[in-house]
Amino acid sequence: MLITTTPSVEGRPVQIYLGVVTGEVIIGANFVKDFMAGVRDFFGGRSRSYEKVLIEAKNAALDEMQLNAERLGANAVIAVDFDYETIGANGSMLMVMVSGTAVVI
Repeated sequence: MLITTTPSVEGRPVQIYLGVVTGEVIIGANFVKDFMAGVRDFFGGRSRSYEKVLIEAKNAALDEMQLNAERLGANAVIAVDFDYETIGANGSMLMVMVSGTAVVI
């Protein structure tokens, strides 16, 4: 399935608009990741453990959105948008939301 952030696909006009599809994931970070991120914050550098969690959450949200689009009969999702939020006590949970328009091209 083609998934793109652009509102159209060059050379492939939209035949049918099927509606908005979404994917949402909430994932927690554990104490060790929090502690190591704090150390990285103090000394500088990237937090690979948090980056890994972010990538996993983004991919899971995309997979869910794609599954929802397939259920509608789409072969593409256009105008995809990502939103990231921290929620919970002290921002201990990461929420990734992705949305787009399911279409047939």
